[in-house]
Amino acid sequence: MSTTLDSFNKWRIWAVILYLFLAHAIAADLRYSVPEETSTKYTIGSLSKDLNLDSKGLRSRKARLDYQGERRYCGVDLDSGRIVVLERIDREALCGTTSNCLLHFEFILENPLELHNVILEVLDVNDNAPVFPKDSIKLEISETASTGSKFQIACARDGDIGINSVKSYILSQNKHFDVDARSNRDRYVDIVLKSSLDRETEAEHTLILTALDGGNPPRSGTVVVHVIVMDINDNTPVFSQSSYKVELFENSPPGTTVVKITATDLDEGANGLITYYINHLSDRTNNIFQIDEKSGEILLMGQLDHERASAYEMEIQAEDGGGQTSHCKVLVEIVDVNDNAPLITVKTVTNPIPENTALGSEVAILNVKDHDSGENSRVSCSIPINLPFKLQPSIKNYFTLVTIAFLDREIVTEYNVTITATDGGTPSLFSTTTLNIQVADVNDNPPVFEHQIFSAYVAENNKPGTSVCSVTARDPDWRQNGTVVYSLVPSEVNGVPVSSFLSVNADTGVIHAVRSFDYEQFRSFKVQVVARDNGSPPLSSNTTVSVFISDENDNSPQILYPAPEGKSLMTEMVPKAALSGSLVSKVIAVDADSGQNAWLSYHIIKSTDPGLFNIGLHTGEIRAQRDITESDNMKQNLVISVKDNGQPPLSTTCSVYLLISDNLAEVPEFKDMTYEENNSNLTSYLIIALVTVSTFFLTFIILTLAVRFCHRRKPRLLFDGAVAIPSAYLPPNYAEVEGAGTLRSSYNYDAYLTTGSHTSDFKFVRSYNDNTLPAECTLRKSPDDSNIINFTDACTTLEQKPPNNDWRMPPNQRPGPSGQHRFHTLQQRWTPYEKSRAGPRPEEAGAGAVGGTGPWPNPPHRSRTAPGSDGCSECK
Repeated sequence: MSTTLDSFNKWRIWAVILYLFLAHAIAADLRYSVPEETSTKYTIGSLSKDLNLDSKGLRSRKARLDYQGERRYCGVDLDSGRIVVLERIDREALCGTTSNCLLHFEFILENPLELHNVILEVLDVNDNAPVFPKDSIKLEISETASTGSKFQIACARDGDIGINSVKSYILSQNKHFDVDARSNRDRYVDIVLKSSLDRETEAEHTLILTALDGGNPPRSGTVVVHVIVMDINDNTPVFSQSSYKVELFENSPPGTTVVKITATDLDEGANGLITYYINHLSDRTNNIFQIDEKSGEILLMGQLDHERASAYEMEIQAEDGGGQTSHCKVLVEIVDVNDNAPLITVKTVTNPIPENTALGSEVAILNVKDHDSGENSRVSCSIPINLPFKLQPSIKNYFTLVTIAFLDREIVTEYNVTITATDGGTPSLFSTTTLNIQVADVNDNPPVFEHQIFSAYVAENNKPGTSVCSVTARDPDWRQNGTVVYSLVPSEVNGVPVSSFLSVNADTGVIHAVRSFDYEQFRSFKVQVVARDNGSPPLSSNTTVSVFISDENDNSPQILYPAPEGKSLMTEMVPKAALSGSLVSKVIAVDADSGQNAWLSYHIIKSTDPGLFNIGLHTGEIRAQRDITESDNMKQNLVISVKDNGQPPLSTTCSVYLLISDNLAEVPEFKDMTYEENNSNLTSYLIIALVTVSTFFLTFIILTLAVRFCHRRKPRLLFDGAVAIPSAYLPPNYAEVEGAGTLRSSYNYDAYLTTGSHTSDFKFVRSYNDNTLPAECTLRKSPDDSNIINFTDACTTLEQKPPNNDWRMPPNQRPGPSGQHRFHTLQQRWTPYEKSRAGPRPEEAGAGAVGGTGPWPNPPHRSRTAPGSDGCSECK
């Protein structure tokens, strides 16, 4: 109690001290000013004097001046109490164009604590000169510009403010330009034209524009202004001659230069550029002559004929960039020469000609004439030598074109035969004509497939109508002779017509699936595709298409052991002394797919005790993850997920029920091993039981004594809750696949009872293989006797065979525990109390009653079981 009072008193003392301390630390604001760019150690003011402080105690009170920034700028002289400059202060870097540049400091004293705000105003000094955006500026002004015209120039910028900023502009001395003092100097400067410009007198002007600030002394910046006086169009083009006369041979080829016209203009730039035109071209001269607009060169573009026109006269116009024009005349006289070339006329022609035309067949008849006379009228004709034709002279000026080689349309579809006719003039003239001779097609080529064998891959479960592949055949013939039609050769696949599997598009050759394929039924087949053209007679060829069906992950894993829930409840007994790594059970599953789609992996997704058991990822073996202890729950429920390796993966789950016990005597009676989710109605049952327990308590005691008395008087071979259901969960059509975990054969269990086990619902089991109950058989409860189990009608004709002693199953494929750690484990199939019970032995039940899948087993011999024990010695 005294300690608490002392602590409270200390807090009161500290509170009083803090109050006095805060009352003493009264903030005060001090304001100073300093010009920028002041040298270090410059004294700004005296803090000790302004705050009435003793300068001798500043050091002991740890006086300091704090600034919230990267640099200090100012500090306190602890000996004199003065505030001094520590670093260079640049107002433009700190505040830019802000008019008031303030720095905020905190003057701090300790013992006692004092805090004073110090405001330092940085004064601007004229340390920056005005600067123009460019060193030189170019202005282009027409010499026709009127006086008073204004031309804007970007203004100069000064980093200083106030009086130190730009205040005025001065233009160098000249007689044409001046500065407008009324312009908006914050944005631009106006240069005013005082007097008119004359390019012929002075083409360029150089001005110096100077910007001055208001500092003392003032600073300045300059820019050079180049003024270029632009010319106006005041001169017309002038030809070197007023008329031109030219002689030109009528056989001059197109492109010949007739004459070059020259004109000059004293103006400069665009005003001095001259463009030439031919004015008023007539229809007969429009396509004959052409003038180059830039050079004035007249070119011959067409054929000249002295007989049609002996001279041409043209008017040439020269125009400058300003629209000024001038004109001259050009006279062209045509000189007559041997200008009449032979004239070739095609009288008849056979076109097209079949490619199977015989040698020497007549193709065309030509006539050649020349309007000249004498030697100039003599003509000769020729064709190129690399053609399958020959030109033969005929009557007078007629020539015949005949074949001299076989034709093949697939090699050459047409021939351009150039016929050249030459006269005897000096120089000689010639003319040419070209015959385009088409070669008609004959159906002489069958369709040819790109490949002799085509391979197509299609995934199973495809949609009907899916494109499988495309076959292409080429026929070099033309039109209908080269049109290919595709069809399937009639055949069978596994006894089924191929048309029920595939169809082919007759026009495109695209093969479609008619049905959905199943990889598990068949994996590949072959079909024949025929390609036929439309010729007469038609030609055809065949190819083979191999269709390969690829597997898809369309089958979920099927669990063989344990049986699916709802059919029966399989329970594994695990000894309490099981050590870590002991094999307690095994999940067996298969997948109808192949390849990686059938690679199975096992996972525990739910368990009663997550840390007690684990399962092999690929083996399905359930092993103890640690040693089993007495504290572990006797009932262990595992939910196993079996997942394949397909994309996407498919999975199946099953439940494995484990019972931790060493013998049957320790096993309490229970109805099932399902998860505790089924106990959701337990509370309701308990409430009803509590209400009725008082009423039926006496009756319950009487019935219980009567039942126990009857059990002691008449031993039973079969007890409540245990029915050895044959292993119908094993599909009979599974074959062994090495490494896949599939069972080699079906098997079943028959149950035995031991003496003294009448209080248990367990049965000891023995396996068979020849007399396994088929998958289509089921057990049904007899309508007249609840203790008799009958098979369905599908199984009435079956005869049970004796067990095959040679049947063996590899340890790694046995349901339940296997291998070197196999314990005395029991495999049971549970039947709830409310459902059907096992019937009596066949010899006791009479005709029509069946109690199992094989011969009813005899009880174990007394020598194999100790008197009063709860299990057979063979299992222990």
